[in-house]
Amino acid sequence: MTTQLLRQKLEQQKGQRQQIEKNLTQLQEDLKLSRRSLRQHEQAREIVREVGLKTQQQLQFHISDITSLALEAVFPNPYELKAEFVQRRNKTECDLSFVRDGNEIDPVTASGVGAVDVASFALRIASWSMSHPRTRNTIILDEPFRFLSENYQDQASAMVKEISEKLGLQFIIVTHEPILASYADKVFEVSIRNDRSKVK
Repeated sequence: MTTQLLRQKLEQQKGQRQQIEKNLTQLQEDLKLSRRSLRQHEQAREIVREVGLKTQQQLQFHISDITSLALEAVFPNPYELKAEFVQRRNKTECDLSFVRDGNEIDPVTASGVGAVDVASFALRIASWSMSHPRTRNTIILDEPFRFLSENYQDQASAMVKEISEKLGLQFIIVTHEPILASYADKVFEVSIRNDRSKVK
């Protein structure tokens, strides 16, 4: 190789070295920015996690409190509702259970006399009270206490009336229960004659 070719090769290699050094400097700067961004994202994720936990605790209290109060208004030895937020399949879910005398039971399979009906009604009220913006103050219910024992229909009806008055909520209820109907401000009776509905 001639001296001129060697010089050209040397200059090329110098240029390549400078480009590599420039790239390395840029990569080091990018790495610093990425590390800073990662720290900020981790901090933001932790803040979101803490806010989520506090929100879940408030929801847990709100749901449990309203439902337990409704159960207490109807039953002499009531269950309390326990709401517990758990992570499943990368999603937050809410497990509901009834608690009485320290014993936890599944509301659907182990409770009786219509406690689930009362809890379900109270959960609707809790859900409405937490919605922002709130929907109109009218809730339509179809046979809300259909499985509630006749012994407790009066207490449940009084509870609905009190909630309606205190929260300014209007309930439109379809029911066959005369006790529940007796607490209503207005009652419309629907009967069918000759395949036609008649409202009285």
